[in-house]
Amino acid sequence: MSDATDTEPETRALPGDGLREGIVADLRSDLGDQLLDSHLVPQTDLWVRVGSEAWDFTGQTLRAHGFHYFCFLSAIDWMPSPFGKGEDDPEAEPTEPDTEVRQGVTGGETRFQLLARVTDIDRHVSVSIKADVPESMSMPTWIRHYAGANWHERETHEMFGITFAGHPDLRNLYLPGEFEGFPLRKDFPLLSRMVKPWPGIVDVEPMPEFDEPDQPAATPETDGGAS
Repeated sequence: MSDATDTEPETRALPGDGLREGIVADLRSDLGDQLLDSHLVPQTDLWVRVGSEAWDFTGQTLRAHGFHYFCFLSAIDWMPSPFGKGEDDPEAEPTEPDTEVRQGVTGGETRFQLLARVTDIDRHVSVSIKADVPESMSMPTWIRHYAGANWHERETHEMFGITFAGHPDLRNLYLPGEFEGFPLRKDFPLLSRMVKPWPGIVDVEPMPEFDEPDQPAATPETDGGAS
């Protein structure tokens, strides 16, 4: 018999997740090769990336499969900020900026991606959907599938410059109508960051080195009150 310390510990497989695996299978059956990738964390969460041309049909398909609760819709600009990061030390030597675009979970091929999340409240399961935004910066609206997408698409249009074909009213929510630029794009210059380094590092007030002397409690004689 070999000594127990000479044997490798047994590797235990993670438990499966038939519910989320079934969701991926259903989506793949409906979307075919337009389901580009998926990432499943058993018993935790599910991400799916679809082709941009299948964005509208994906919303329709999710609704048909019981995902009636709309959580959110937004976008992300994966380009690293040319102005650096807020946590960078302003006293450090400047370094060559990182310009590589990394699209995160389930990958991607474009700088901008749409993100949406919907929930099946009967089965207590959610799925996050993402899709590359083409050079036209236009994607179909999800309003006919999820009325709640209206406000989210307006905000995404205002902040990222993505147009939603079929949306009835893409007026700005926050900014003046004549405002130029899209504030959540990484290359949008924020004046406060250009004038001085990002607050949070340089604007922290030092703590006092000693405590203030204790003040006596106020009494009617000391605060002018009548006895």
